Amino acid sequence: MTQVHDGVENAHTFDDAQCLDLKDPLAAYREGFIGSDDPGVVAYLDGNSLGRPLKASADRIAGFLRKQWGGRLIRGWDEGWLSLPGEIGDELGLVALGAAAGQTIVGDSTTVMLYKLCRAAVAARPGRTEVILDTDNFPTDRFVLEGIAAECGLTLRWIRPAYDAGVTARDLGAVLSEQTALVVLSHVAYRSGYLADMHTLTSQAHEAGALILWDLCHSAGVVPTELDAWGVDLAVGCSYKYLNGGPGSPAFGYVRREHQAVLRQPIQGWLGSADSFGMGELYEAAAGIRAYTSGTPPIVGMLAMQDMISLIGEVGIGAVRAKSVALTEFALRLYRDILAPLGVTLASPSEARWRGGHITLDHPSFREVTTALWERGVIPDFRNPNGIRLGLSPLSTSFAEVWLAVDAIREELAG
Repeated sequence: MTQVHDGVENAHTFDDAQCLDLKDPLAAYREGFIGSDDPGVVAYLDGNSLGRPLKASADRIAGFLRKQWGGRLIRGWDEGWLSLPGEIGDELGLVALGAAAGQTIVGDSTTVMLYKLCRAAVAARPGRTEVILDTDNFPTDRFVLEGIAAECGLTLRWIRPAYDAGVTARDLGAVLSEQTALVVLSHVAYRSGYLADMHTLTSQAHEAGALILWDLCHSAGVVPTELDAWGVDLAVGCSYKYLNGGPGSPAFGYVRREHQAVLRQPIQGWLGSADSFGMGELYEAAAGIRAYTSGTPPIVGMLAMQDMISLIGEVGIGAVRAKSVALTEFALRLYRDILAPLGVTLASPSEARWRGGHITLDHPSFREVTTALWERGVIPDFRNPNGIRLGLSPLSTSFAEVWLAVDAIREELAG
């Protein structure tokens, strides 16, 4: 599959956008998503919050209801349901995370998975009293760590990254010390879209003797990662953005193999025990990644993500990233030519190597503009304080949608 996307630097008009779609080697995959031909949605640019459903997922879920849940009933647990969290985790690790089998598990919400892995990590560094995070990280990450710090008597060391960027090696080096137990960062910043240097920052944390956890919510499925090769200790991500699992679909957690017998996660549920059906009096953790599960797995909630993981495997995460870069480069070109003269500013990195799958544009009127855009079928999202975030999901977003969205923003600002 070719990864070349020509002509972005010269695209100014809707015709140019359509030409880019005609040249796009991944364009045909867009037809596999429900709603891609909905006349009521002119442009859907919020796939980094909630991805479109795949038609294959509708068939899978309907078949599950009729044949497995409806047909096999309780027998389904013994016929494959219980193994799904690990099987899906392994496939996700293979096609998108750079993680060998036996290290990724699906289950819980992102918040719960973050708590479990962060709490286990700080307990594994006794005598160290500090946790590093940044002020621009997603609220859940900050709130969870505030709670853990209060629970364990730890001090939070805050990095304040540049507004249009994210945490750099220099930022992290300034706060790392022999007291650092854990570093928690996002691979792609949820607001600015900054793409962190995961490899370098992970190495820095390890040089200080700390563990590091990466939030992959805005990178999983759109930016290639190499968790094993880069020495990552822990990672957490959601499945309803670029993995298209649907509203509230479960999170995934990665625990590097060498840590699995050492870290002890704090929510000791029946599924994570060594003998789940033994109904024993005392908890004994299961071996391997299953020890990081807790309660009954959300089977229905994890069905749809299987189809997107399979599609990413078919296309290749490298090709997905190439289309993502082409889309954001196109959006930036349109911003400079059309929106910057109207007082709109860029709140994301201008260089593709430091940018994930979305860009954020700022203007004092964007809260009201977003409301107006939604009413006309143009759907980005708003992020405080003044940002419209354009989330460009490579396999379901067209260049024409990007052009139509930017033109609609122009019209609203021109008013």
